[in-house]
Amino acid sequence: MKIVVKLGGATLEDAALLQRAAIAVKQLSAEHQVAVVHGGGAALTRLLSQMGKTSEFIDGLRVTDAETRDFAVMVLAGHMNKKLVAALSAVAQPAVGMCGGDGMAFRARKKAPNGHDLGYVGEISAADPRWIETIWQHGCVPVISSVALGSDGQYYNVNADQMASACAVACHANALIFLTDVPGVKGADGLVIRWLNLGTAAELTHQSVIQGGMLPKLEACRNALLHGVNRVRILPAAQVEILPEFYFSKIESGTEVLVA
Repeated sequence: MKIVVKLGGATLEDAALLQRAAIAVKQLSAEHQVAVVHGGGAALTRLLSQMGKTSEFIDGLRVTDAETRDFAVMVLAGHMNKKLVAALSAVAQPAVGMCGGDGMAFRARKKAPNGHDLGYVGEISAADPRWIETIWQHGCVPVISSVALGSDGQYYNVNADQMASACAVACHANALIFLTDVPGVKGADGLVIRWLNLGTAAELTHQSVIQGGMLPKLEACRNALLHGVNRVRILPAAQVEILPEFYFSKIESGTEVLVA
C-alpha cells in the first residue's frame, strides 16, 4: 500500500519524539511505500522573531511577504527537511529530502485571498508523482517539505497539511495520516470526535467550534477523501508507535475523517 504521513512541526522540535517517529516510519515502510511530508512552522516563527518579524495568521495560514517566504524556504526546505532525513538515516532508514520545487514535482499558484492577501502563500495546482515513485523504487522514503514553485518562477509557502493531501492524491495513496500535537478534532463539549464526517466538519466550522490551524487540516482531509484516498486519520504524535499498525489494528485515539 501507499501511505502518506504528515509530521507536524512539534514532532520535529522534540528530539525524543522525532526519533520515535523515525522508527515508526521505518517499521511502516518495511511493508508499505511511505512518503513523509513535513511542516516546521514553530522553527520558522522562532527564526522570524529573532529577525524582528511578527508572525500573522489568518484562518490558520501564515501571512507571507517576500522576506518571510525566503526564510520559509531556508527553514522548511533546508534545516527541517535535512533534520528529518538525518533522523531517518539514524535508524537505518534511507531517505531522500526534496521540496515541491525539485523536479517540478509540485506546482503552486497563489492562494486566492478570502478578503485577505496572504502574500506568497500558495496552493498546489499540479503534481507529478514520478520522482516520489522513483525514490520508492530504490527503497528510500521521500521526505517532502511544503514549498513549491509557481509558474512565475517564485517559491510559495504551502500549508503542510494541504501539501500532504496533494501528495496523497497524486500518488493514489491508500491512506493519509496526520501526526499532530493535538489529540484529535474536538467537538463543542471539548471531547475528541472519534469519527467525523465531512458534513459535520462543515457544520462545526460554521459554528466556529473548529478554527485556527485545524481549518486547513480538515480542508486537506476533505480534498484527499474526495479525490480517491481511502482513509484519512488525525493521530496524536505522542502515540506514534501505533503508526505501523494503522491498517491492521483497532485504534482508539485520534479522529478518523469520513466522507459520510
